[in-house]
Amino acid sequence: MTIHYAPAAQTADSLLQQHTVRRIWDRDISVWNATPGGADAKSIDSRLGWLDVAATVKPAVERIAALADAVKAEGIRSVYLLGMGGSSLCAEVIASVFGTTSNYPRLTVLDTTDERTITNAARHSNPRETLFIVASKSGGTVEVASMERFFWARTVAAIGSDAGRHFVAITDPGTALQKLAESRRYREIFLNPADIGGRFSALSLFGLVPAALIGVPINTLAGAGNVMADGCRQENHTNAGLELGAFIGAAIKEGRDKLTVALSPRLASLGLWIEQLIAESTGKHGTGALPVVDEPLGPPEEYGNDRAFVAISTEMDAPDADKLKALEGAGHPLLRLSTRIDDLGAEFFRWEFATAVAGAVLAINPFDEPNVAEAKEKTKALLTAYTASGKLPEPTAAAQNDAVAVFSKRFTGSKPADVVRAAIGSIGRGDYIAFLSYLPADSDAHGGLADIRNALRSRTHAASTFGVGPRYLHSTGQFHKGGPNSAVAFVITGDDQTNTEIPDAGYTFSVLKQAQALGDTETLEAHDRRAVRIHLKNAATARRTLEDLFAEAMK
Repeated sequence: MTIHYAPAAQTADSLLQQHTVRRIWDRDISVWNATPGGADAKSIDSRLGWLDVAATVKPAVERIAALADAVKAEGIRSVYLLGMGGSSLCAEVIASVFGTTSNYPRLTVLDTTDERTITNAARHSNPRETLFIVASKSGGTVEVASMERFFWARTVAAIGSDAGRHFVAITDPGTALQKLAESRRYREIFLNPADIGGRFSALSLFGLVPAALIGVPINTLAGAGNVMADGCRQENHTNAGLELGAFIGAAIKEGRDKLTVALSPRLASLGLWIEQLIAESTGKHGTGALPVVDEPLGPPEEYGNDRAFVAISTEMDAPDADKLKALEGAGHPLLRLSTRIDDLGAEFFRWEFATAVAGAVLAINPFDEPNVAEAKEKTKALLTAYTASGKLPEPTAAAQNDAVAVFSKRFTGSKPADVVRAAIGSIGRGDYIAFLSYLPADSDAHGGLADIRNALRSRTHAASTFGVGPRYLHSTGQFHKGGPNSAVAFVITGDDQTNTEIPDAGYTFSVLKQAQALGDTETLEAHDRRAVRIHLKNAATARRTLEDLFAEAMK
């Protein structure tokens, strides 16, 4: 791999002169501008276990394999992973890239509070043939806890005292989840090394356990990661993690902070994992790289000078070569990477190490997420208000009609399209557009949003991202609040058709999801971000309503 982007090459040279690679492996916190006893020291010291994860999880490999063999032999047909953020995204990538091996169960990742998604999963699963993985580093993630309560109650109702044999926990030592799993006699409890942060946990038990259950050879997965780790010890330009991190960091410092990742079709799902890793690690203190991971490549004239591109090819397929060549020819920085499908573990480690390097370039702590808790606290306050009054506090709409209501503290208008038009009109050089949807993940409105994003890129040259709530709160949500104040956010909500109680919570999944959407909108506004919430009144016409709204706004 050769860097043709001069600022990145210069940055890599500087990092080598400063012995950054050796210092990272020596766990020298000064790499990230931290000092012993300082504010960042503890969070860095306690989150570097991913560097030697291969050694720390090795003793559990035999136990993981035994569980996978037993589950297959017992006729378990479905594995549902109840997780959020780093505890679930790596498993989703592994399942998408490798698929399910013959005679092994199928893995479904549930990282949501959407009622329709959760109840559909329950409707299409037989509790006697289903295994649930409850995955949470902290052991107290509200989405995971809510799903666990729902599926536990359903499994107990179906099979009684044997329910625990259909549950497996992955968590840190000493968490509430560990205690719950022990009290409910879960089949297995896997305690992950506590010094591995969630988004750096792909090669830990959070990735290996679900991988083994669907028949992925975890020795191959972990071995590829270990080979890349050895390569990332090299203090020269053959260090793949160093070169990628230098590229990301240098691009940010040059104002090219929209890291557009063009992926081999076979690796398309890897984008979600990269998005969380990079956005949550670098998006703080007014800086960072915004990953753009699901945007189709367009002609050079549709992009601003805030872009940097990384293209990843495999032995099976590659991103569009002609479009990449045109972008490179137009002067956009492009880093070309190649990998093999069997080397997915290596790709996980390459990007983890690169993220640590990018943090060093920016002189920030890439291992904390200082703004993520803010939306959680807003949500908690809204749920407290709900339990007291029986309804969520709802602000007054800026404008509405029979199909849609729009809410914004920044933008006004007599019609919904006027408010959206004002938001679009505020987009300037270096800004980006974030579509944050709390509609069901399978809503056909999301196809309409893809078309809207393409139209906005042609019109404004601005990058756009798409996130499903509440998943994005544990991913790009940190960047939205902690990164540069360059976001124009459209938070999209709708009325749910059902009301499914969360056992022992005092509210439904629908109420929880709406509180999360309202809480994040309030948090964005508290950080002076340009936010518009678009509430769709009829789910059956959601796509047409959005398309009509933005078409009118862009006239």
